[in-house]
Amino acid sequence: MEITSFYPVLMVDDVAASADFYRDVLGFETTFESDWYVSLRFDGGELAILDRSHETIPGGFGEPVRGLLLNVEVPDAAAEHARIVGERGLPERLALRDEAFGQRHFIVEAPGGVLLDVIEPIAPSPEFAEAYGTE
Repeated sequence: MEITSFYPVLMVDDVAASADFYRDVLGFETTFESDWYVSLRFDGGELAILDRSHETIPGGFGEPVRGLLLNVEVPDAAAEHARIVGERGLPERLALRDEAFGQRHFIVEAPGGVLLDVIEPIAPSPEFAEAYGTE
């Protein structure tokens, strides 16, 4: 298989509100927009938003999102925490913290029940350092 693109499509109740979130908070740009589907892009990735009741969704698969965590790597998680949680007041589901496995991160809830994990890579503890491959 020759893959030319790969991106998540979030099935949500409110396409406009979800698209606005990813544009306003994360800086995505719109590449296509209708009332039932929005395609978004930033330098390095894509994301699409789809009305979960749209006719193209196979029967029984239009349930609300559960168990989805989107990782967003940033250069400064503390600064983004201040902006996203402090200034915008988004629902924080995991407070900003450093992890021994090499992340400073926090988790907020995005529209549609999606969790957004905002991550700054940091040096892992010695016990986790050996788990990382070399490039």
